[in-house]
Amino acid sequence: MKKIAFKTLGCRLNQYETDALASRFHKGSYEIVDFNGKADIYIVNTCTVTNQSDQKSRQTINQARKNNNDALLVVTGCMANNYKQSLLDTGNINYVVDNERKTSIFSIIESHYRGENADPEGFDEDLFSYEPAYKTFHTRSLIKIQDGCDNFCTFCIIPTVRGRATSRPVEAILDNIREVINHGFKEVVLTGVNIGRYQDEDTNFEQLVEKVLNLPGDFRVRISSIEPDGFTEHFFDLFAHPKLTPHLHLCLQSGSEATLLKMRRMYTAREFRMMAEKLRKLYPDFNLTTDIIVGFPGESETDFQQSVSMARDLNISHIHTFKYSVRTGTRAERMPDQVSEKIKNQRSAVIRKLSEENKVAYFTKMIGKKQRMLIERITSDGTARGYGENYIPIRLKAKDLVRNEFVKVELTGLHHGKETEMTAKLLVNE
Repeated sequence: MKKIAFKTLGCRLNQYETDALASRFHKGSYEIVDFNGKADIYIVNTCTVTNQSDQKSRQTINQARKNNNDALLVVTGCMANNYKQSLLDTGNINYVVDNERKTSIFSIIESHYRGENADPEGFDEDLFSYEPAYKTFHTRSLIKIQDGCDNFCTFCIIPTVRGRATSRPVEAILDNIREVINHGFKEVVLTGVNIGRYQDEDTNFEQLVEKVLNLPGDFRVRISSIEPDGFTEHFFDLFAHPKLTPHLHLCLQSGSEATLLKMRRMYTAREFRMMAEKLRKLYPDFNLTTDIIVGFPGESETDFQQSVSMARDLNISHIHTFKYSVRTGTRAERMPDQVSEKIKNQRSAVIRKLSEENKVAYFTKMIGKKQRMLIERITSDGTARGYGENYIPIRLKAKDLVRNEFVKVELTGLHHGKETEMTAKLLVNE
């Protein structure tokens, strides 16, 4: 039995694809081992969204080779699309597999060990033929509903490395979810590159979510990162369904209308604010998280302060902060008034501090509220960790807790460790 190790960088879409690959190899009698140990095969699923992502991806590739210089090393993901030839030229990697052929990695490795031609270019392109994951690195199951993007934001290379927007057939998605529910998963996360633009024949994103919510079983549904554009009133009504979690990672990127226009985003700051305020009006405890890019070309101090004000006013409980990173071939690369690294670092620090303040404020507001916690892991001292439906990280100390089970809890306070969490007490007979 050969030992295989996986490492995923970047987005939840990559995580979904790694989980599916891991399940396929497990089914094929490979032993899945820790990436930091010695393995016969290493698969690195890379990210290339920023310069920092490139650096982390290269470090991970080098780490795999250091772990076992004789191992078979496969590099896939967006960096494989963006820098395929330069990765091959290192002579350090056995196979570089683009996103379009990622589903074939099991077949490529099997062909390699049979002594057959395993050139990835000889395998068919297929974005969606991943097997439903049952052996995953997460308690929740990620479900890929869409790939690629047609927006061509001026800072982004995702349309280049992921291709144009393509939606997975509805029935394939529903079958995938039925299977992972049968495998015992209690939470499914709908993910993709631009999932709000999902469209399979007559079914749009809102209609797809409704179909998912109507599937039988005791599970909940979480919507992954999404753009704040193109939704009808029906979208807001969906969150009244008990299976749909009251949390969205709603991408902002900037609170400045001028900056959003330069970015070529498909929404305005005003529309973002209106959407956020409506969700909070309908569902007062609704949890909003977001992304903000600092230091975009031409971003003035006024522009930046508009992002700060938006995030503070809306009490966004977590902000994934990106320093603008020049991506070769994008329009933003050629824009004037590039912002210095020093200012980017200063602005990034401001946003990170605000993010933590907002998180503490939101968590404090939730003290005394009830949550349905999904237990994801139990530490050696008996402390259970997991998330409530509002995507609040919870730690719980109680007897006879079981991983991957729902429990009803009352939030009791904040715990300030490496990351801020909420403490809770178990509610019985509820």
